[in-house]
Amino acid sequence: MTSFALEVECVSFAYGKKKALDDVSFTVKPGQCTILLGPNGAGKSTLFALITRLYDSPTGQIRIAGFDNRKQPCKALADLGVVFQQPTLDLDLTVAQNLKYHAALHGMSRRQAKRRIEEELERLEMPDYRTSKIRSLSGGYRRRVEIARALLHQPKLLLLDEPTVGLDIPSRQALVAYVHQLAWKQGIGVLWATHLIDEIEPSDELIVLHQGTIRARGIVNEVIEQVSVTTIGEAFQVLTEEATCA
Repeated sequence: MTSFALEVECVSFAYGKKKALDDVSFTVKPGQCTILLGPNGAGKSTLFALITRLYDSPTGQIRIAGFDNRKQPCKALADLGVVFQQPTLDLDLTVAQNLKYHAALHGMSRRQAKRRIEEELERLEMPDYRTSKIRSLSGGYRRRVEIARALLHQPKLLLLDEPTVGLDIPSRQALVAYVHQLAWKQGIGVLWATHLIDEIEPSDELIVLHQGTIRARGIVNEVIEQVSVTTIGEAFQVLTEEATCA
């Protein structure tokens, strides 16, 4: 068995002549919350598109739970759960109907789907919302449903692409706390893309991505020490400013 939920090796990608990613390499371990920190346009969404095979990487390798996502796409993507930046729930269906549809796509039996839906709604403190239509829910609860959907098939890796966009501060804080607990308690590898430093916990593995390249990597304190500053906010500013001026 692989010791990594995700392995990205020497991945590059360009839109025509514009390079979006340049020789990007990193790993995510099971039970680890890795923050992919970068400003808008850093290449975060492009990287997620390559991991999920919305785009095909012409160079390098991407492995999910040990499976090459180009050579073994079915096995690789079966171990992947995703929450995209843009909402993807059907607003006119209920919470349960959205989840049942996703379960069916993964080939889960009705009995298995019902059990897993109940488990995830219970974990998210939403058992009373199963018959509520999505359009009646707040933004925070809609995000919870998307996370429940991503976890139904018990993936080894969870991708979160700017999941707190549009949420109020309490909803953001609750989502950050929940995902970190999920990683620690369930042993799921998490890759969380964000441009907000207040979504980072001290124990997180941090990858600073800017202009398509990794500028720094390590536990939060390690990144701060690499840049010789006192806070992660200062480190982020220095790393992106140096990259811009280079």
